Amino acid sequence: MKLSKLHQSYQTSLKALKKSSRLRHPIIYSDKLIDLASNDYLGLSQNKTILNKTIKQILSLKTHAPKASILVNGYHKVHQKFQRYLSKINNFEDAIVVGSGFLANIAMIEALVRKDTVLILDELYHASGVLASKLVDNVVYFKHNNSYDLEQLLKKYYDRNIIVAIEGIYSMSGDVAEKRIFELSDKYGFILIVDEAHSSGVIGDNLLGIFDYYQIKPNHNHIKMGTLGKAYGSYGAYILASSTIINFLQNRAKPIIYSTAPSIFDTLLAHNSLKYIQKNSKKLHAKIAKRQKLAKSYFKSIDGLILDIKIKSNQEVIKIRDRLISEGYIVGAIRQPTVDTPILRVILRINVSLDSIEKLLAKLYNVSIKKH
Repeated sequence: MKLSKLHQSYQTSLKALKKSSRLRHPIIYSDKLIDLASNDYLGLSQNKTILNKTIKQILSLKTHAPKASILVNGYHKVHQKFQRYLSKINNFEDAIVVGSGFLANIAMIEALVRKDTVLILDELYHASGVLASKLVDNVVYFKHNNSYDLEQLLKKYYDRNIIVAIEGIYSMSGDVAEKRIFELSDKYGFILIVDEAHSSGVIGDNLLGIFDYYQIKPNHNHIKMGTLGKAYGSYGAYILASSTIINFLQNRAKPIIYSTAPSIFDTLLAHNSLKYIQKNSKKLHAKIAKRQKLAKSYFKSIDGLILDIKIKSNQEVIKIRDRLISEGYIVGAIRQPTVDTPILRVILRINVSLDSIEKLLAKLYNVSIKKH
């Protein structure tokens, strides 16, 4: 059989990735490794009490799978109860559960950005939002977390409808969005999308994310999206907004209309996890603060639980990661195109002991990684 030219181009591309130390593939790591690579910030993926409670509740239900899309027959009381709870504790009018954070970003941007709208993205906004932006017209970027650069664009497009998209905590750099961006939303009246995938469950007095962190009361121009697969130890996502925007998404957003409804089990698991976080927020806060203090003593201050350490080359970041694996640790070795400069991405998860974290940070510091 003759190999198509297109297939050959795929092979060529893979060879180039391998040569530049950018070829990636899934690996099943040993459970014996100390995990400082995953986004399971609060360690709830290993909380058997929450898991067993959820299993017991699921077994009491007649239906344990969604069966259809939300607008056909897939909407379940589990979804409804979670949405109401999310809305209440986050002070938003309404909510909708979505299959994943990736789908949530595509749903919002594809549906809400209309022909007369300019979409302004932080230049480090998540890849799902960047992909979604390819589906719409009039997309511009502002310098990362730079409210002054954003304001120049707001002045330029003052006569247009505007949607701005930022992250609460940025997934690679770990920095928190500027509060002034929220103030600009009030001043200029644009819709502000805040992706709280890495901030909800990690910052704020009630561990509810950046609105909680800055004590900002949500209004009709605010949209909050968060995932269930990180701090909440489950899988899926949600969107919080005004009732008008949620209703609009239910009627216009293709990933919501044409996807099977989110998993009932995962939604219930996240609901139980969120209740656990609220009940234990002070204790969790204290553990987070201790890990932030450790990060500062070796490298730099961090706002959440993400520590990014710049490395000079792809080859070096892989070498360090593999060395750490041999010593019992797993951290993220992040390369292009995810980041411009290779980084070790260390997640200071609260169910990893302070002693283990400090030993790792000492190792990283002692292998001649420059202190930030």
